[in-house]
Amino acid sequence: MKTLVIVSHPYPDNSTAIKFLEKTAADVSDVTVRNLESLYGSDMSKIDVAAEQAACEGMDRIVFMFPIHWFNLTPMLKAYLNAVWAYGWAFGPEGTALKGKEMLVIATAGATEFTYSKDGLINSTIEEVLTPMKSSALYVGMTYAEPIAFYEAMNPSEDKLHEFKNTTLKRLAL
Repeated sequence: MKTLVIVSHPYPDNSTAIKFLEKTAADVSDVTVRNLESLYGSDMSKIDVAAEQAACEGMDRIVFMFPIHWFNLTPMLKAYLNAVWAYGWAFGPEGTALKGKEMLVIATAGATEFTYSKDGLINSTIEEVLTPMKSSALYVGMTYAEPIAFYEAMNPSEDKLHEFKNTTLKRLAL
């Protein structure tokens, strides 16, 4: 399965888990990785829409890899979706570029899994937090795969990083 991985982290110099997962994905055959902050810095107006749309061509799956940022997407990833998933390309008349592709979200969270539960601090599961991604996928005709969430991802131990790696590799192999 040809896979495009879109990576975003608002503080790339402080990233441990996302950097590790990005490298893990880059080492998998038939996977192309594009890191939005590496390509465009933090300037959302510099997103090359044509290049990003072209990167999606011929892909079977698009993976979005990012840390949960205030219970949402990263700012750059939101800007990417706003610019790249344009009317007439991703949806609307003639907009079927993503139809039939799979979307997979791989997200990290600094908090515990309990925090992301009905009984936890935010009274919401990670699946509920990721509802905008699911809705976006379905709106443009993609299939939405069950997301992967890694909790307590700030300064993870080597064991935890290897657990993240193994889970990611298993999912990318599907």
